[in-house]
Amino acid sequence: MSNKSRATAKDAEGKLESAYGEMTGDMGHQIRGKAKQVQSSAMGATEELKEGAKAVKKKLSDTADHVSDKLS
Repeated sequence: MSNKSRATAKDAEGKLESAYGEMTGDMGHQIRGKAKQVQSSAMGATEELKEGAKAVKKKLSDTADHVSDKLS
């Protein structure tokens, strides 16, 4: 399972647990559900940062290749 899928699953799990807590009046489930949603957001942000870093790395590599070709 990819990290994006894990984040999505964690978010859904958190929403369900939070909703269960609201329906039953169980504050513990509400808090744990919200915590899982926050964790999901952090997981998603981490993946976005990784993807951004890969894009920057590729752009730098392409630019370095282009400059190298010009200097040759």
